[in-house]
Amino acid sequence: MTIPVRPLRRVRRDRRFDLRTTTWFFVLLAIVLCLLALVVRLAAGVVERRPLWAAVLAVLAVAGCLLWWPGRGRLSAGRYARRAARALEAGAEAASDSLHRTPVDIAAPGGDGEEPTLLLDSPEPYAELDPDGFEQAIAELCVREGCGEVEVVGGAGDLGADVVAVTAEGLRVVIQCKQYGDTNKVGSQDMQRFGGTCFTIHEADVAALVTTSEFTAPALDYARQCGIVCMDGQELEAWREGTGPRPWDLRP
Repeated sequence: MTIPVRPLRRVRRDRRFDLRTTTWFFVLLAIVLCLLALVVRLAAGVVERRPLWAAVLAVLAVAGCLLWWPGRGRLSAGRYARRAARALEAGAEAASDSLHRTPVDIAAPGGDGEEPTLLLDSPEPYAELDPDGFEQAIAELCVREGCGEVEVVGGAGDLGADVVAVTAEGLRVVIQCKQYGDTNKVGSQDMQRFGGTCFTIHEADVAALVTTSEFTAPALDYARQCGIVCMDGQELEAWREGTGPRPWDLRP
C-alpha cells in the first residue's frame, strides 16, 4: 500500500522576524497618524473660522486631483464640469455655516425710522429671554462697552463660542452663554468642553463663560486652572446695570 506524502513547504530564510524593523515600522506609523490628526485639526479650524477660504482651497484641491488623475485622458470636459460643480456645491454648504454669524449694530435704525429696541434696556430678566435673545443681549453689552467686531456665532458647529468681540484694547473675547435656571448650575463638563476650544480653536485672549445661574465648585476649579473667566447671574446683572466689572476686567 502506498502512503501519500505531503510535500513540505520550503522555508524562506530571507523573511525572518526582525524586531528592529518592526519597531521602526510602528514608530513611523505613529508619526504619520499624528501628522494626519494635526492636519485634520488645522483643517477643522480653518473651516470653522474661514469657511469661504476653505471652500476655495477645496475647489483647488479637487481641480488638482482631476488634472493629475492617471485616467484623465479618458475624462470628458462635461465630467470635469460636473465634478467642479459638485465641489463648488460642497464648498457652498461649508460656507453657509457662516451665515449664522450676526454682526451687532445697535446704532442701526429700525425699518420704521425708529431706533430698535435693545435687549439690554429691556426690564425683562435675562433668565426669561429665549436662548437667541440671551446671546443677543450679551453681544449688546459688549457693543455698549466699546467692543468692535461683535458677532453672535452661537448655533450648530459653534465649538463652544456664542459671542466673539474685540475690546478697545485689542483683546479678542470669546464668550459662551449658559442660560440656566437657579437650580441648574454650570458643571465641570460644560467648562471642560468650553476650555477645549476657546483658546486653541477660537484663539481667545479672554475666554468667559456667562450664566444666569451659578457654577459648581469643580467647574470653578477647572476654570481657575485654565484661566477662564466665570460670571454668574449676580455678576452678570451688575455688568448689565453698569455697577460691576466686565468679563475682560476679571481675567487672571
